Amino acid sequence: MILYMIKNKLSVLLLLAMTFVSCKAGETSESPAQPAPETASRPTSFASDDAMLDYIEKVHLNYMWDGADPTSGMAYERIHLDNNYPENDRDVVTLGGSGFGVAGLLVGIDRGFISRADGVTRLTKIVNYLSTADRFHGMWPHWLYGSTGKVKPFGTKDDGGDLVESSFMMQSLLCVRQYFKDGNSSERALSDKINTLWRGMEYDWYRNGGKNVIYWHWSPDYAWDMNFPLQGYNECLIAYILGASSPTHSIPAECYHEGWARNGAIKSSAAPFGYPLELKHNGAEQLGGPLFWSQYSYIGLCPKGLTDEYANYWNVTRNHAMSDYEYCVRNPKGYKGYGKDCWGLTASYSINGYSAHSPNNDLGVITPTAALSSFPYTPQQSMAALKYFWNKGSWIWGKYGFYDAFSETANWTEPHYLAIDQLTIAPMIENYRTGLLWHLFMSCPEVQSGLQKLGFTINN
Repeated sequence: MILYMIKNKLSVLLLLAMTFVSCKAGETSESPAQPAPETASRPTSFASDDAMLDYIEKVHLNYMWDGADPTSGMAYERIHLDNNYPENDRDVVTLGGSGFGVAGLLVGIDRGFISRADGVTRLTKIVNYLSTADRFHGMWPHWLYGSTGKVKPFGTKDDGGDLVESSFMMQSLLCVRQYFKDGNSSERALSDKINTLWRGMEYDWYRNGGKNVIYWHWSPDYAWDMNFPLQGYNECLIAYILGASSPTHSIPAECYHEGWARNGAIKSSAAPFGYPLELKHNGAEQLGGPLFWSQYSYIGLCPKGLTDEYANYWNVTRNHAMSDYEYCVRNPKGYKGYGKDCWGLTASYSINGYSAHSPNNDLGVITPTAALSSFPYTPQQSMAALKYFWNKGSWIWGKYGFYDAFSETANWTEPHYLAIDQLTIAPMIENYRTGLLWHLFMSCPEVQSGLQKLGFTINN
C-alpha cells in the first residue's frame, strides 16, 4: 500500500528499495476550459505540431479545472475513470500536484483556454482555501481533505508540515503573483494574499533546531521523527531556493552547501550513455533517477544558463532526460514497444501497484508524463513520443488525456490518473514553447536574491 500511495517521497523509496468545479454561492460562474474531450471526440488530425500541443495542454490541465475538488479548487490526488478507488480516498487533495495544476491554470489563462476573470476567480478560491487550511509553521501537509482543509496523514508520522510539497505549491503561486501583480483590483488582491502565504512559510523552523540542512517533515505529534534531511540530488532543490529567498524566514547559505550539496559530495562523474549527470542522483548514482527529478523543481526555476560551483543545471536536466531516452532506445531488457518513439521512465502507477521507474528499476512500464514533461530538454524526442502515445488511441487515452502509465509487454494499462503526473505536462510543454513559467518565477526579486545568496550565476 505504501508503494501504491507514495510519489513525492520517492527519494525514500529509491534509497530503500531502488527496487471539480461547482461554485460557492455568490462566486462568479466558471466556464470550462474548452471542456476536455472524451475519447470518442478526439481530433482525427492536427493542422500542425503547435495545434497538437495546444490540444494536449488544454486536455491535461483540465484535470485541475473541470476535474478539481468543488470546495477548494484543488486537484484530487487521483482520478479513476472506472471509480475503482482506494478506501476513503475520494475527498483527498494533494499539495504538490495542485501546485503543478496552479501553473497549468496560468498556461490556460495565457493561451485563452480559460478567461482571465474565471482564472482569477478559481485561483482566488484556491488561495482562500490554503489560507484557512491546516498549516504547520507555515507549511501545508502533503494531503488535505478537500471539503474541510484538515490534514489527511500521508503516513502514521507524516501528519504535519511537508516542506517539499509546500515548496512545489509556492513555486507556482509566486508565478501567479508575478502574472497578476499589476492587474485590476481583484488581481492585485490575489497577489497580496499570495504574499501573505509566502511570508508565513517558516523555512528556518525546518532546520530542526538550527542545523545546516532543512528537513522534509515536522509533525505536532511526532516532531522530527520522520528524520528526513534534504540532501541532493533529487526533486527537492526548489525547497532550498525558496528557503534562501524567503523575505521573512530565510535559511543561510550554509544549509545549501553543507546540507543539500553535502560539502561538495553532491558532484558526480557518472555519464550514462555519454551524458554527464554532474550531480549524484540519490540511490541511482550511475544511471540516474526517475525523470520527475528534472521536472518538479523546474516548473518555475529555469535551468537555462543556471550554474553554481557544483553543476550547470541545463546539463543536469537535459542530460538526465537524454540518458533516460537512450536507455529506452537501447532497451537492455527487451521490452515490447521501447524505442526512439516510446520512452520515459518515472514514478507512476505500475503493473503491481506503484513504482519509482528508472533505468535502475525498469519494469517495462512507460509513463507518458516522463517524456512529455521533458519537452524543454528533448523537444524532438518528446514530440516523437507524443505522436506514438497519441496513435495508441483509446487504449491509453481518456477524459483527462493520457492515462498514467502503460506496458506493452504486459498488455497493461488502467484508466487512472495521478495529479503529480498529469499536471506537470501543460506547464513543462509551455516552458518549452514560450518559457512562460520560467520567466515569471525568475522575475521574482526574492528569487534572484536567493540564488545570488547561494552562489548561483545566471547567463541568459
